[in-house]
Amino acid sequence: MLSSATIHSSLASFHLFLRHQQPLHSSSTLCLCSAVNDHDPLTATPDDGLQPLPRKHNYKPTSHQTPLSPEDKVRILELSLVTKRTPQFPGSIFVQSPGDADVASSLPPLNTLFRDRPDHADDVVDEDMLMRAVEIRRNVTAEIFREALMKKGKFGIRYAANLVSSLADFIDYVMIEAAAMKRQPEFSDWSFNLRAKTVIQESEVVPLIRWLKHNSQSYIRIGKLISMTKGNLKSIRFLAEWLNSVRVRGEFLGSVMLRAGDNIFQRSVEELDEIVEYLESKGVRSEWMGYVISRCPGLLCCSMEELRTRVAFYVDMGMNDHDFGTMVFDCPKALGFLTLEEMTQKVNYLKEFGLNNEEVGKLLAFKPELMCCSIEERWKPLVKYLYYLGISRMGMRKILVVKPMVFCIDLESNIVQKVRFFQDMGIRNDAIGKMLVKFPPLLTYSLLKKIRPVVIFLMTRAGVTQTDITKVIALAPELLGCSISKKLEVNMKYFLSLGISIRQLGAMIADFPMLLRYNIDVLRPKYQYLRRTMVRPLLDVIEFPRFFSYSLEGRIIPRHKILVENRINFKLHHMLASTDEEFERKVVAAVDRRIRFESSVKARTLSGSLLKMCGEVVPRDSESPDCSIIKTESSCSGSEESISPSLTESTI
Repeated sequence: MLSSATIHSSLASFHLFLRHQQPLHSSSTLCLCSAVNDHDPLTATPDDGLQPLPRKHNYKPTSHQTPLSPEDKVRILELSLVTKRTPQFPGSIFVQSPGDADVASSLPPLNTLFRDRPDHADDVVDEDMLMRAVEIRRNVTAEIFREALMKKGKFGIRYAANLVSSLADFIDYVMIEAAAMKRQPEFSDWSFNLRAKTVIQESEVVPLIRWLKHNSQSYIRIGKLISMTKGNLKSIRFLAEWLNSVRVRGEFLGSVMLRAGDNIFQRSVEELDEIVEYLESKGVRSEWMGYVISRCPGLLCCSMEELRTRVAFYVDMGMNDHDFGTMVFDCPKALGFLTLEEMTQKVNYLKEFGLNNEEVGKLLAFKPELMCCSIEERWKPLVKYLYYLGISRMGMRKILVVKPMVFCIDLESNIVQKVRFFQDMGIRNDAIGKMLVKFPPLLTYSLLKKIRPVVIFLMTRAGVTQTDITKVIALAPELLGCSISKKLEVNMKYFLSLGISIRQLGAMIADFPMLLRYNIDVLRPKYQYLRRTMVRPLLDVIEFPRFFSYSLEGRIIPRHKILVENRINFKLHHMLASTDEEFERKVVAAVDRRIRFESSVKARTLSGSLLKMCGEVVPRDSESPDCSIIKTESSCSGSEESISPSLTESTI
């Protein structure tokens, strides 16, 4: 039986042997450990001596080694492909750098990665391991590119990291090119890192990124541009210089190149110049070209045949070069954004409102944004809603012609909100429809910034009562488009300065709502003529505020002269609110009444004079009253010849 001292001495001897001798094979080590730890004197025979006994637990055969797990394989690949490795020194335990794939792991022998594969299976490819290896190689390439950005381009760590994250396609391009360089004899001995740095340097991508960043391009936009070139990075600077030559501003260069399409980098200078020259020949000015291209870069990708077809589409509707040029300047998308089929459908829909081909051409020249609106999503719901308000097709036609922007704004968030506001005020739907037909720009005004403030001003400061406000808005929706500070308040203060009270002004506005829309320079001469020349009181204006709506030179002065010449007088309403024929009839009737009145007055005056003269014929020395009466009666009852000629003439 072995004592504990014997066992400890055996372990110490084995430990010294391990320190001074070469490392043992794992099977020998297991055998020795089993001999020391698993020897049982109760089961051993005298002839066995110190022979090892077979293990009874946690037993693994030494003839076959356990294969590595996929995680271990990936860890070994990552550690073998990292850009920076922790230097190994005697006694180290393979601690990795913070930049390595897994800091918590240690570096196992690389030659044991495929120890579980037989020799005849070398041609079998593990796809999962291959994809992991490619991903690791991609990360290495990204790290090399990040370092190049920080060293050569002087970019910050955060900006370089963000830029690399948006350049996945370019990272793959560098990785593939670096791998392909190994086939060339002069690069066969180079490491992958050196080959990747060479590809990055020869592509001149770092100076290009610096130039794009100088032109106010974000790292996301820079990444998309570089990916679109598919390795031809020089085309970016080439296209940018051409865009500058046609007056495209620097901050729009990246946006234009991105929105133009993938084939924009494959177009030559001759093709681009031909497009610009053709548009200039059709009325688009050269100073407008940069703005047009910035708004619709797709024009640069159109073929000349397609571009001529699009231009002919509008020219056939009667547009001249001036109208076509201004249309393209106002809305470049009307020319190069839609397909020809969509353009034809929208023109046919506009013709359903009773417009002919030329009228549609004039409408599109005035408001080309109509071509950018959807028929199903924008126009048809609006037409149904306007029909609900009682607006006929002719009314819709007027709205379309006068204010085509109504067909371009959103229905739910804009038009419906304003109509509900008018309904809450108490205006009927048919009256709202008439308002919109009478003044279509009403639907384009802001409800919170324009319409509601005007209504509040009329009710709080202009004296319009709550019962009259609906009448005022329904009769004169144009008031809702007036400026409060520059128009309404100025007119209100002028009328108050004439001596009109707030209550009287509110009644005047309710009677004639357009009173507040006239300029002061138009109101002042009319009021001065009324007070100084016509000598009319202020009450006449309060009773008839429409006086200010008539022309001073065309109606007020001529008709006032006619009244003066005929020695007649009319109220302002009868004087002005009639046509010329009606006014002439009124004047003739008034003159006839004046003549009859004067005749009656003369007759009464004559009879009174005769009676007075007859009373003076009686002698004053007559003492008998009866005799005076008899003489007076006899003298008065005589014939006309008895009246002296002198009396008649004097009386007349």
